[in-house]
Amino acid sequence: MNTDFKMVATTIFGLENVLADELRKLGAQDVQEGIRSVSFKGDKGFMYKANIALRTAIRILKPIKVTKIYDEEDLYDAIKKIKWDEFLKVDGSFAVGAVVNSPNFTNNSHYIALKSKDAIADYFRDKYQKRPDVDLDYPDLKIHVHIQKDLLTVSLDSSGDSLHKRGYRTATNIAPINEVLAAGMVLLSGYIGDENFIDPMCGSGTILIEAAMIANNIPANINRKHFAFENWKDYDEDLYFTIQDALLKKIRSSHFKIMGFDKAPSAIVKAKQNIISANLEEFIGVHHVNFFNSKKEVFGNTTILFNPPYGERLNVELAEFYKKIGDTLKHNYPGSTAWLITSNIDALKHVGLKTSKRIPLKNGDLDCKFVRYDLYEGSKKASKNNSDAL
Repeated sequence: MNTDFKMVATTIFGLENVLADELRKLGAQDVQEGIRSVSFKGDKGFMYKANIALRTAIRILKPIKVTKIYDEEDLYDAIKKIKWDEFLKVDGSFAVGAVVNSPNFTNNSHYIALKSKDAIADYFRDKYQKRPDVDLDYPDLKIHVHIQKDLLTVSLDSSGDSLHKRGYRTATNIAPINEVLAAGMVLLSGYIGDENFIDPMCGSGTILIEAAMIANNIPANINRKHFAFENWKDYDEDLYFTIQDALLKKIRSSHFKIMGFDKAPSAIVKAKQNIISANLEEFIGVHHVNFFNSKKEVFGNTTILFNPPYGERLNVELAEFYKKIGDTLKHNYPGSTAWLITSNIDALKHVGLKTSKRIPLKNGDLDCKFVRYDLYEGSKKASKNNSDAL
C-alpha cells in the first residue's frame, strides 16, 4: 500500500505560483509555495506522475531527514545516522549535491557535499567493511543536501538530470531559452490551445514546442529517456507504466495554428529538427520570415509570445530594435495579445505600447520582466465605442 509523503519541486524564480497550480491540477495534496520551490504531498505513483507531467519543475526531491545542525560535526553525524542501506546497495553508486545558505557554514557547497559523501561512505564501511562508489554522471542514488540557516534537509533526487532536459532538443542556437522557463511563460500567458499561437523570433523552437505540448496536453517529459527514481531499490516498473499510460490517454488535439518565424535560415533548420524530435510536426509550422516584414494572416484571437534579443545575447541596436517590435505589433497584429521577456528594461521604453502586465522572472542569472501588450482591432477607443453600440 502506497502512503503519502512530503516532496519538494524546485523551479525558476517567478514560476512558483504556476508550479503550485500545476501540482493542484495534477492531484497533489498540501501544496505550499516557497522561494524557487513548492512543497506537496503524494504517494510513490504521484512522484512518478510529477516527474513525467510537470512543465515548470526543475527536479522533484523526496526529503528523508530534517534536523537542526550548527557545525560540520553535526552535519556529519546527522547524515551518518540515516539508514542508507534502505536506499542504496553497498555495491551501488551515489552522488551528493549541496546548497548552503547559512552563517554557520563558511565553506562552499562543494565542501559540504564532500563532507556528506564521507559520512555516507563511513556508514557503509562501518557496517559492511566496504562502501558504494561515487559516480557523478550516472549514480544509482542522487542525494541533495540543503542547509538553510541551522536547518538541514537531506533529500533523494527522484529526477536525476534537471527536468528542463526534456529529451527533444537536438539542435540549439545562441543562448536557447530553458524549456521550464518557456513552458512557464506559455502558462503565465493563459494560452491553453484554444486560439492561434505565434513565436515571431522562434530560434530553435523551444517556446513553440512547449506551447504545442500544452495545447495538446502532452506530458512535458514524455520524450525523456530516464529518471533517477528508476534506479531506486523500491522502483515499481508496473506502476510507472500504469501512470505513464494514464497520462498518455489524456492527450487531446488542438486544431488552432501554432507558427514560428525566424529571419535566420539556420534557426529554421534547427527548429524543424527539434519539432520532429518532439513528434510535433503536424501541429507546428515554422517559416523563414523576418517578423518586421510580417503581418497577421490568421483569423481569430492570437497569442504572440517571444524571447527577443536582450543585448547580452546578440549584438543589436536595442532602441531601434524594440521600436520596430512595437511598430510591427501595433500596425500588423490587431486582435492579438503579445508577450515578451527581456532583461533590458530600458529597451522596453522604446516599444511605444502600454504594458497591461509586468511579471518578474529569472532567465538564468538575469533579472527579467515578462510583459503583456493588448493589441486591439483598430484603436482602443474605437473598439470601446463599437462594444458600446452593441
